[in-house]
Amino acid sequence: MDKERRSILCPNCRKLISQDEPRCPHCGIANPGSWWKNNIGARVFFGTDQIIKWIIYANVTLFIISLLLYPLSSGISLNPLALLSPSNKGLLLLGATGTVPIDRLGRWWTLISANYLHGGIFHILFNMIAFRQIAPFVLREYGINRMVIIYTASGVCGFLVSYFAGIPFTIGASAAVCGLIGAILYYGKSRGGLYGQSIFRQIGGWALGIFFFGLLMPGINNWGHGGGMVAGAVLGFLLGYRERMRERAFHKILAGACILITILALLWAVGSGIYYRLLG
Repeated sequence: MDKERRSILCPNCRKLISQDEPRCPHCGIANPGSWWKNNIGARVFFGTDQIIKWIIYANVTLFIISLLLYPLSSGISLNPLALLSPSNKGLLLLGATGTVPIDRLGRWWTLISANYLHGGIFHILFNMIAFRQIAPFVLREYGINRMVIIYTASGVCGFLVSYFAGIPFTIGASAAVCGLIGAILYYGKSRGGLYGQSIFRQIGGWALGIFFFGLLMPGINNWGHGGGMVAGAVLGFLLGYRERMRERAFHKILAGACILITILALLWAVGSGIYYRLLG
């Protein structure tokens, strides 16, 4: 009798394939039907769509830590938002970036940690909602490794641009989110056709909205937004997207390095924040 064929979702690109495929015909991952790539632990902790949740978890965790260690108001306040906002001093100690932390304290690692800090409840809600809506598309068209690279490197580039522009103090995931927007804009323009044009116009609306929001609202780091968006488009061009190039070992190594550096920077940020809180 013929061997029964079983269909599964590829653990990398989440497309329907046969379990006995030696390589996924869509993304090229080896042995997609193997047990070590299709078990509960792998799906919960290392599944393709889990990276979006882990980034959100990291942002929320840092926000809660900043509130617990350095609340803006520790007593009764007439401003209810003061109870949901960390103090600027606390954000500085936990890894905010800009000319003050870098020039005066030599904290270059804050170019990474600042992407996971937020100044208030509405700040983190807006950034995480935008990230949750935009990231799945980048994940689908670029793959998990290239999305991690774009998100991390765009955030660093955005804050680096704002540093050279003289911004003294800045935080937030918006530079990294703008990097994802830049990568999608490049994808839509490069791919062309009705689908590409539709994507370009849709995400172009996001880009214009962020631009005008930055002009109208005080305290917005427009240099970081612009730098992150340009960096995302350049990275989208350099790294390529799935329709043009499969993910390679280089992408995996670079993504792993981004994850490792991010974890180390965040651990250092939390550690230094706790140290100064207890002993400072």
